[in-house]
Amino acid sequence: MVEEHENIRRMLKVIREISYRVMVLDEFHIDDVVDIIDFVRNYADRHHHGKEENILFETMNKTIERLAKSGAITGMYIEHDMGRLYMGNLEKAIERFKDGDDRARLDIIANAISYSELLDRHIEKENTAMYRFAENMLDEDNKNYVEEECNKVEDRASHEGLQEKYLSLLANLEKKYLGK
Repeated sequence: MVEEHENIRRMLKVIREISYRVMVLDEFHIDDVVDIIDFVRNYADRHHHGKEENILFETMNKTIERLAKSGAITGMYIEHDMGRLYMGNLEKAIERFKDGDDRARLDIIANAISYSELLDRHIEKENTAMYRFAENMLDEDNKNYVEEECNKVEDRASHEGLQEKYLSLLANLEKKYLGK
C-alpha cells in the first residue's frame, strides 16, 4: 500500500501543476481534470482506500482496542470522506467551467489544491503511524489475514487491468504536465 501512496503522491504533483495553469491561464485541458477525478475515485479511493477501510482499518478496529478507542482510525475514515467531498465539488466546478462559467476556475483550484494538501498529509500519517501501528500491534494471524485479503483485491484489480490503466494514465499526465 505504501507503493500506491507514492503513485497517488505522483498524481498530487500533476494536480498542483494543473491548478497552477488554471490560475495563470496557461494551457491545460479540462478533460485531463476529468481523468484525474477518475484516477482518484477508482485507483486512490475505490482500490486503495477500499483496502484500507474494508480490510486494514476494520481489522485494526476489531483487534486493537486502544487504537480503536483513540479515534485515530476514525480520523482516517473522515479524511477519506473529505477527499471524496473535494472530488465531488471539483466535478461540479468542471461542469460549470465547461458550461462557460469562467469563475468556476476558483472552485477547480480550491478543491484540487484542498484535495492535494489533505491527501499529502493523510498519506504521511498512514505511512508513519497507522501502518506502523498495524505492523507492531496486530498479531501474526491478523497480519496474514490483511495480507491475504489485500492480495485478493490486487488479483481482481490486476485481472480487470485497473493498475495498468491508471498507472498509464498517471504516466501520460506526468509527461504532459511535468515533462517526465
